[in-house]
Amino acid sequence: MATNERIEHLERLLEVVRGLTTAPDIESFLQTVITEASEMTNSEFASVLEYDETAKELRFLSMAWIHRDLLRPLGVPLDGSAAGWVFRKGQPLIIQDARSDQRHFKAADRIAQYETRSLAAVPLITHGETIGILEAINKKDGAHYNEEDLAILATLGALAAQAMQNDSLRRRVKSARIELAELERLKTDFIAITSHELRTPLGLILGHATFLRELAGEKYNEQLDTIIRNATKLKEIVENLADVDNYNKGSARVRSHQVSLARIVDDVALTFQDEAKAQGVTLAVEKSDAPLYMDADGVKINIALSNLVKNALQFTDAGGRVTIRAGEESGYLKVAVEDTGIGIPLRDLPRVFERFFQVETHLTRRHTGMGLGLAVAKGMVELHGGRIWAESEVGRGSAFTFLLPIRQPQPSEPKPKPLME
Repeated sequence: MATNERIEHLERLLEVVRGLTTAPDIESFLQTVITEASEMTNSEFASVLEYDETAKELRFLSMAWIHRDLLRPLGVPLDGSAAGWVFRKGQPLIIQDARSDQRHFKAADRIAQYETRSLAAVPLITHGETIGILEAINKKDGAHYNEEDLAILATLGALAAQAMQNDSLRRRVKSARIELAELERLKTDFIAITSHELRTPLGLILGHATFLRELAGEKYNEQLDTIIRNATKLKEIVENLADVDNYNKGSARVRSHQVSLARIVDDVALTFQDEAKAQGVTLAVEKSDAPLYMDADGVKINIALSNLVKNALQFTDAGGRVTIRAGEESGYLKVAVEDTGIGIPLRDLPRVFERFFQVETHLTRRHTGMGLGLAVAKGMVELHGGRIWAESEVGRGSAFTFLLPIRQPQPSEPKPKPLME
């Protein structure tokens, strides 16, 4: 091959390389590949075949437009075809006289109504796996295919293989995103339906159980207390579900007024003090003497902090300690709930605020709960334009911290976005 011709081929190959990132879609890029393959090898046609894992055969992925409708439905067997031989062997192939070579799959000629006289083919390989074939058909002017033709096809084939691999990955990512979106929808529907359907019967159970306890006397107190206690737990779950549903729908509203964060901390600590003592856990509060006033929805902040304390107590064994810290920092109010519990593995830490996420598997779990408390806490904090995060070390405990702006915007002002990491 003359020097000028080599330079021209290199320039054309460079243009194809550029197309790997600029072509609008895989079909356009592969059309460019087969066009260059046929022109640079001086062939009548070129085509790309892709391996069909399900059918265990090769199928035409890109071919000359005049053969497209005829060849696209055709399956090319791995046995009894030159393309199949190249695919199975993972080696290039030249056939100078296809009419007398048994490896040539003549059914394609009959269907497309052309005669294959000669062919050259190379495997499309990516990450050590053969995924298809690039072939050139009928060298013009009665010439024979040679090693230079195979080199051109191999270069174009490598680019085609990369493009096909990229397209496959894009399709997998898109499919995974669709599946994740569907799972997210199912989660949301489950939350909405469950919180709605359980609220009324639970209210009736609690109401009637409380009424019966007052009438039945001490004889049945233990049984009725068990009903009330467990129905109350279910009520908390339903309320968490409703809070998550409202936050996801954007229907949750912050009813801001001036509240004392110090008072909220004291109230939450008092609420859980008996539970902590029953578990043999020390529940302590460390805060400044200032009232720590802020514009906030006190009920929602109470819910957020309560869920963090409840979580800390749940994962702290007897003899451990849970500490609530509160103070002011750079124009924000900062609250941290620290424990000396079992800790959270580093791999799970980014997911602890996801709905229904459990650090323990369902087969090894020792602790109860649906994995909603932390998701609710995150939602309540972010509704106020705040930020929440977790730090942990397995065997040494965890710390859940959130920051809240001291002042909430007025209705005419834009709502603050949640603080970034």
